[in-house]
Amino acid sequence: MKRFSWQILLASLLIFLSALFYFIHYAVFHDAHHIFIYLVGDIAFVPIEVLLVTVIIHQLLSTREKNARMEKLNMVIGAFFSEVGTRLLTYFSDWDPKLDEIRKDLMVASDWSQEEFLRVDKRLRKYDYGVDIKKVDLEGLRKFLGERIDSLLRLLENPTLLEHESFTQLLWAVFHLAEELAAREDVHKLPASDHAHLASDIKRVYVLLVHQWLNYMGHLKASFPYLFSLAMRTNPFDQEASPIVQ
Repeated sequence: MKRFSWQILLASLLIFLSALFYFIHYAVFHDAHHIFIYLVGDIAFVPIEVLLVTVIIHQLLSTREKNARMEKLNMVIGAFFSEVGTRLLTYFSDWDPKLDEIRKDLMVASDWSQEEFLRVDKRLRKYDYGVDIKKVDLEGLRKFLGERIDSLLRLLENPTLLEHESFTQLLWAVFHLAEELAAREDVHKLPASDHAHLASDIKRVYVLLVHQWLNYMGHLKASFPYLFSLAMRTNPFDQEASPIVQ
């Protein structure tokens, strides 16, 4: 109740001031008819004012603010793929024995529409992601993630992540995989059961990473053609990809 005490006090003060000014008006002009005409007119306009201010204007400002936050979040996602994500996709796709089943779906082209991105995303959700743990360079992966753990932590501290649950889940999955690998003294001497556990952790990251990458490519296609051009030329699923413009 104490939390609302100042609002109650302010409301009481405003009501008192309004009544005081109406009293002064009546005392000077002695015209209650005139007072009630304007009073009823002002009250009648209140619902329209509420509609304009709290519904329409507030909604427009909220939408604009949300778009600005999402733009900043996409910058964070872009930094993640530049620093970590694209390299991880290159590793995982190289270790995926069944990648040829979906490789064509991941060859993003410049003429793709947003509907095509959505269709591909839907098809990819039916794919059985996985890696051949025997081919995985666990030591190289541990070193790669270990060198970028500070970057991952800075990304996790970003308040804009609250707007994007799937990207937050991806960051936590990558961070967990990095911790799992860092916790093992020698990744070359692991039992089959531990290999299976690590394969499961890698698969979790792989699934989230592919869908986040596809969504990010769709965003670049719609908003930043020059960044999209580079992203296509460095597509981690394209074995002939090259940043050099031919």
